[in-house]
Amino acid sequence: MEERNEMFTNFLLDNEGEFVFGKFLKNSGSDYISKVSLVTKGPLSDTFSIKDIGTNERVLDEIKIKVDNNNKRYILAGFYYKQKKGNIEGLYAVVWDKQTDSKLKETVTVFNDELRALSKSSEANLKTAFNDFFIKNIITEKEGGYLLISEAEYTTSRGTPFNRWDYMYGYNPWISPMDYYSSYYNPYGPWNRYGYGNNTATRYNAENILVLSFDKDGNLEWSNVIPKSQYDDDSENLISHHTMNTGSELHFLYNQYERRTLLLSDQSITSEGKLTRYPTFRSLDKGYDFMPRYGKQVSSKQMVIPCLFRNYLCFAKIDF
Repeated sequence: MEERNEMFTNFLLDNEGEFVFGKFLKNSGSDYISKVSLVTKGPLSDTFSIKDIGTNERVLDEIKIKVDNNNKRYILAGFYYKQKKGNIEGLYAVVWDKQTDSKLKETVTVFNDELRALSKSSEANLKTAFNDFFIKNIITEKEGGYLLISEAEYTTSRGTPFNRWDYMYGYNPWISPMDYYSSYYNPYGPWNRYGYGNNTATRYNAENILVLSFDKDGNLEWSNVIPKSQYDDDSENLISHHTMNTGSELHFLYNQYERRTLLLSDQSITSEGKLTRYPTFRSLDKGYDFMPRYGKQVSSKQMVIPCLFRNYLCFAKIDF
């Protein structure tokens, strides 16, 4: 790889043992993608196969990749711009067919004003509505469609605030275990609760969650937004969310203040896009601060979430 100019997506392994990831090239001195390649390696192969995906001459944001094991496909998706340093205009997606080893679909979804008004955070206007959004997860469906989940994240501080151009492809010393990557820049690591050694006060914000549903042909079926507003000073551990897939619906778990008490909240969305707000979890002991962004689904109805209790790190098991 060409140092500083070539980057990789997340690395995945499909159910047949094929190793797959994406490689993208940045122009020299730029944080924008000029070329995207799909890299695969079969379980008995000695070499990597590299296929040019292309960008359809669009200025792309970071690319995410997902394996669709049911339909033997690979899904690559990323936000795109009309021009460098511009605003996010929509979503660019490619579906790669594993059996024919060729590009099956290439779609461009333009975000209209209605979706922008529904999704934008408190600090954004219609034009900049998606500039703080980052793709968090892609969930495939049996018939070939998929759900794309993104969340608005940004920081505010007395120094230079986080933005995707400064830090997306720059120094990022830690990777969130469940997300594709952390969109926050934290030079002191993920467990820096009080910002020791950092003279700049930084407030981390995590706001609305956008869910987009696409059919097997890549057409947008429906969209919905889970409204929320979270912030914490000098740490991102307690904000953002985790997605729990129970089959019939997706649960979004996140912390929310209720009467000055931080409680673990749960909203779900069905395959038709219907939102349901569930009551607060039972058996929540006082003094435990949940960190849902680091959660892990361990079975169809069970997940584990790390917690902070005084100066201890512990783990909670949640049954649905």
